[in-house]
Amino acid sequence: MRNDIKAIAWDFDGVLNRNIVNGRFLWSQTLEADLGISVEKFQEGIFGEQFMPVITGERDLEAHVQDWLDLNGHGVKASTLLDYWFAKDDLQDPLTCGLLDQLAERDILQVIATNNEARRAAYIEHQSGFGKRVSHIFSSGRIGRAKPDAAFFEHVTDMIGVAPHEVLLIDDSATNVRTAEALGWKGSCFSEETRTELAFYLGL
Repeated sequence: MRNDIKAIAWDFDGVLNRNIVNGRFLWSQTLEADLGISVEKFQEGIFGEQFMPVITGERDLEAHVQDWLDLNGHGVKASTLLDYWFAKDDLQDPLTCGLLDQLAERDILQVIATNNEARRAAYIEHQSGFGKRVSHIFSSGRIGRAKPDAAFFEHVTDMIGVAPHEVLLIDDSATNVRTAEALGWKGSCFSEETRTELAFYLGL
């Protein structure tokens, strides 16, 4: 293991969680068949600029989804849809999760740093079991700031008590990596092309 890294901040979706294929979340592929909800209309109504207050914790996800369901005449409860969404999205990547568990045996701090609101962050922590596998789960919904906002990374640095140059961000967003690096962090941009190089990069 590299001795210049004291802490690793793992992004979740697209890194530890292999739930994005060709830029599309896998849960969306079966939404219409299983719940009778148009994926296109759901994405248009739920995501986009109107989703940022949810991501940063200013608006509750369940209320946001329920409002849309009611407006569009769906009889499905938001709680049911969220249970479906979160379970379908729970697709842990054997490669990165294997590295995470391998690193857990070393003297290195590991956290998750994710743009997720509080409900899904809690699911990741408890139902997915990552609360027992990392020291902390930092989520935009809990912090009140979302990557690539510098305040997100500064909050993580302050909380973990490790010098910025000793923290490595592993993220599938080049923008997030660049912001972290500008603040003194190390960065590794994760992709299908670089995933097989990660173990070597970490010195494992």
